Amino acid sequence: IKNMITGAAQMDGAILVVAATDGPMAQTREHVLLARQVGVPYLLVALNKSDMVDDEELLDLVEMEVRELLSAQGFDGDDAPVVRVSGLKALEGDPVWVKSIEDLMEAVDENVPDPIRDKDKPFLMPIEDVFTITGRGTVVTGRAERGTLAINSEVEIVGIRPVQKTTVTGIEMFHKQLDEAWAGENCGLLLRGLKRDDVERGQVVVKPGSITPHTD
Repeated sequence: IKNMITGAAQMDGAILVVAATDGPMAQTREHVLLARQVGVPYLLVALNKSDMVDDEELLDLVEMEVRELLSAQGFDGDDAPVVRVSGLKALEGDPVWVKSIEDLMEAVDENVPDPIRDKDKPFLMPIEDVFTITGRGTVVTGRAERGTLAINSEVEIVGIRPVQKTTVTGIEMFHKQLDEAWAGENCGLLLRGLKRDDVERGQVVVKPGSITPHTD
């Protein structure tokens, strides 16, 4: 749940996966509630394992239960897309279920609008995690909230501790090295001259001088 909250707070939309064989479980309800509370704007449903339910009426009942759950938590349960899929059968190459995944992705494209990013504002990225790469240095990860950041740019680490200055010597996203990070992207920043214990979750990486910390 803790990881779900961290991720959901950054989402532009989400796919709720519900097993057609089980229907909504207790944690399904928790996830929908948390998605509403952290402000996930759009929710779609993938009714997985639909290949294992032969009774069409049973599938209809599960879908109805999911829609009622969404409505109870403030989502548009009546009109939310619910796509019946089978992840396993799609991976096995069954054309019917491969098409179901394609339909799900099409529903995402149609129902989750492209987000507007604040690329023109000074760079800011809240730190979600910190780790060390042996031989390279300290990496902080998070989602860039605004602005852009080029490799070898100077940044400040602000919050919790005294402000620290450093240089970003590497930018990585999904195991690919990048020259630049943009608002809305989840990325890792390699920081020059900082140790693992010098930074922590809850601080922010910002353009120098763009934020003034206030402490009691």
